[in-house]
Amino acid sequence: MYVPFETLPEDARIWIYQANRKLSDEEVAEIEQALQTFTDGWAAHGTGLESSFLVRHNRFIILAVNQEVQAASGCSIDASVHFIQELEKKYNIELLDKMNVTFRLGEHIAHKPLIEFRKMAKNKAVSPKTIVFNNLVNTVGEWQEYWEVPAGESWHSRFF
Repeated sequence: MYVPFETLPEDARIWIYQANRKLSDEEVAEIEQALQTFTDGWAAHGTGLESSFLVRHNRFIILAVNQEVQAASGCSIDASVHFIQELEKKYNIELLDKMNVTFRLGEHIAHKPLIEFRKMAKNKAVSPKTIVFNNLVNTVGEWQEYWEVPAGESWHSRFF
């Protein structure tokens, strides 16, 4: 069952999916409608999950579950991945490829394969101060504090 994202506790579990391209406003509106439908019916072992979503920067899909109410199970997580795969097909985007880095270049949001980001670090085109999106955060609280961070303060620091 859908709940507003801001009502979720800080320890609510999240999954972040980044698109390999910026989505149009029309695509975002359609995806948000699909997410609303999905979260309204998302369940684990027949019990509705108190869940929510956000779409940020026309590029990131964030799914969240309040596990204090009902924990997401393997089957419910599989259902969410299947849903994400359907979005990939419909919009011809990649959301599940974790071998990419999304980061800020001024006001612009860039998306590069990990190997290219590593080369950019070596060539000093990005620095430890470059703001990266750390999609490995696991909870709403971590997302609020550590999602957009300097590369030197995230797992990306190994490239400098």
